[in-house]
Amino acid sequence: MAHISVVNLSVTYGGMNALNNINVEIPDGAITAIIGPSGCGKTTLLKSLNRLLELNDDVTVHGEVRIDGKNVYAPGTDVLALRKEVGFLAQRPYPLPMSIYENIAFGPRTHGLSSQELLNQVKEMAATGLADDAVARQIKANSGALKGKELDILVEAYLRLAGLWDEVKDRLRSPAAQLSVGQQQRLALARTLAVNPSVILADEPTSALDPVSAKLIETQFQMLKRKYTIVVVTHILRQARRIADHAMFMYLGELIEHGTSKEMFNAPKDPRTKAYISGEIS
Repeated sequence: MAHISVVNLSVTYGGMNALNNINVEIPDGAITAIIGPSGCGKTTLLKSLNRLLELNDDVTVHGEVRIDGKNVYAPGTDVLALRKEVGFLAQRPYPLPMSIYENIAFGPRTHGLSSQELLNQVKEMAATGLADDAVARQIKANSGALKGKELDILVEAYLRLAGLWDEVKDRLRSPAAQLSVGQQQRLALARTLAVNPSVILADEPTSALDPVSAKLIETQFQMLKRKYTIVVVTHILRQARRIADHAMFMYLGELIEHGTSKEMFNAPKDPRTKAYISGEIS
């Protein structure tokens, strides 16, 4: 997990202000929800945290985003390494055009993780209580029994962590595109986790899902905050109330108010926050 500090952050698109002087501390080991009307800057703020904004043309960023004290906009920052550390879950899942198994294995293979690094990653999951009992039993086996199976164990571990293993364990070599949208979103979550980030950014991660699949994603997030800092953009106030430890209210490119979810939803300080939560503005 990681602590995020946003300092005097402003963003413009084609000369138009999208974010105005944002200052906020995003705590580690918690779920922070960014709420606000459409077009208020929620997704822009989220994408600024791992420099995904740079994929758009004519974007200018001023200010700092510090992850554990290090400014991600400092000259010489390794952007690929940053996006490995700060994973991103999009609104709609886009599985890679390969099997379910290869979707999870792709990241570790791309980063050239050794067998020992793969195994250490799963052992770390077990140490934080995130590894399923079945996986925990496997990693207690002697090293000879595990040799050559490290990637298989990692794939299973992350599919279990995303709540998908039981649904796909008998068809791991089938194309990921054959999964339902809800299953694809959980696969995308597992794929994000497989490169071992410290932060998970999620942009409306359940808006395209049915209620059952959305509930599964929410449940996994509640468990994952033991190890990861999670920042979620959501327009669903009920969801923010259910899952968030902290909340941030954005309006017209400005951060109006932030604090614990209990404070924000039960006793908002700013009249604009109160109006949004009560449904007077949308």
